[in-house]
Amino acid sequence: MPTIVCASVKGGAGKSTLACNLAAEHLRRKRRVLVVDADPQGTARVWAEVAAEHQHEAPTVIAMGKDLHRPGQLDRVAAAFDSIIIDCPGRDGAVVRAALMVADLVLIPCGASPADAWALQQSLDLLEEARGLRPELAARVVITRRRQTNLGRNARNDLVASGVSVLSVELAERVAYQLAMGEGRGVTTMSGQADAVREIRKLADAVDALLRENNHANAAPRVA
Repeated sequence: MPTIVCASVKGGAGKSTLACNLAAEHLRRKRRVLVVDADPQGTARVWAEVAAEHQHEAPTVIAMGKDLHRPGQLDRVAAAFDSIIIDCPGRDGAVVRAALMVADLVLIPCGASPADAWALQQSLDLLEEARGLRPELAARVVITRRRQTNLGRNARNDLVASGVSVLSVELAERVAYQLAMGEGRGVTTMSGQADAVREIRKLADAVDALLRENNHANAAPRVA
């Protein structure tokens, strides 16, 4: 059961939107999905509560904190699920560090603005710290809230030029994501949101491909 961590030290980067929509798409693909809401704001938990009120199908959502990596915590419930997605808080480094210790893949959302790019370095520092203990840890920056402006179009080039690994799929600034969160749904379960649906399905495909690639690389025998 792969564990995907959505982490960024910057608030408002789109972690919960990314986590909830990816979870909803995995659920649509008939996977048993666990969302770990590690953010005290509880966005994923509220999202699941709203889903229940509206009788929408939703993944299992539980709350955990900085001890989630310890024996008897996340590992105690993880085996019952096909996919685990952890939604991290913005500024609690202890929780993010704990999540990185159990992650198979880290997704770092980053808005398409200079301020977002400047704040990204703090998240990358935490990632490199974790890779000191887990060098095999895979990670990608996911461009979120991209707008059809020169600044938005140049965001990828700027990030790639700085040496950052950026996911091939980007999420645009769309009202559909706000509507879906407010209804306790993922955009891929809504009608009339074709562009957002296409983005999230491509995102899920890209994530699956990365996990397969990483599993294959880690399983390959080492050459002396």
